[in-house]
Amino acid sequence: MTVSLRASLLSLATAFLISAMPAAAQQAKSKLDEVLARGHLVMGTGSTNAPWHFKSADDKLQGFDIDMGRIVAKALFGDPDKIEFVNQSSDARIPNITTDKVDLTCQFMTVTGERAQQIAFTIPYYREGVGLMLKADGKYADYAALKAAGSSVTISVLQNVYAEAMVHAALPEATVDQYESVDLIYQALESGRADAVATDQSSLAWYMTQNPGRYKDAGYGWNPQTYACGVKRGDQDWLNFVNTALHEAMTGVEFDFYAASYKKWFGKDLTPPQIGFPVEYK
Repeated sequence: MTVSLRASLLSLATAFLISAMPAAAQQAKSKLDEVLARGHLVMGTGSTNAPWHFKSADDKLQGFDIDMGRIVAKALFGDPDKIEFVNQSSDARIPNITTDKVDLTCQFMTVTGERAQQIAFTIPYYREGVGLMLKADGKYADYAALKAAGSSVTISVLQNVYAEAMVHAALPEATVDQYESVDLIYQALESGRADAVATDQSSLAWYMTQNPGRYKDAGYGWNPQTYACGVKRGDQDWLNFVNTALHEAMTGVEFDFYAASYKKWFGKDLTPPQIGFPVEYK
């Protein structure tokens, strides 16, 4: 190959690379850079579901999901308040991510394979499940007592096409009474029409926290579901950053913030991460 031919080919290759650079550069620009340049995080969430996301007496959003967003904001800017919340319905959680209306969504969103085809999920920040709540001075001491009582037990549960099968997975012989609202399932327990309430473990923990000494957990959980935040697919830098922020809140430098939030909303103390060999790899 002559020098002139080699130079010509090199020139053509360089021109091709330069012409391709704008598209490549645009693809490489991460949501992380966009959020940092904007100066605040935009997070989609709800406003009506305690203890996850709901309004305080002074009309401010609060809850465990809200605190997860503040963790990410603090990791970005050193300030947990540099965050804008977009109030959205449950069916807007994924569309608002895919259309860039929000940077991420933290809204008690259950991880499923179908959803993971549409958005990228972060690492989990909570493991949900169903539990049984009893009156502290009630007839039955715990799950074992409920199960031993067989068909004598009545369980109140929120009305759902799967409600009866869900309860019978834990208590095969129990009578299942379905109600149209969460308030009614608790009223059934309070009035004695039900011996226990079957509800989300998080709701159970929240209700017990709000009514100390009045109720107790039967001590059995089932039907596990993973809650994670969601971001747009295809942006590994942004996903890695949010994962890092959540991971360090649960296991590292921001553990105190995460633990305080967990205690506030679920009434439980978390054991600090063990020092030494990373617990994630055990």
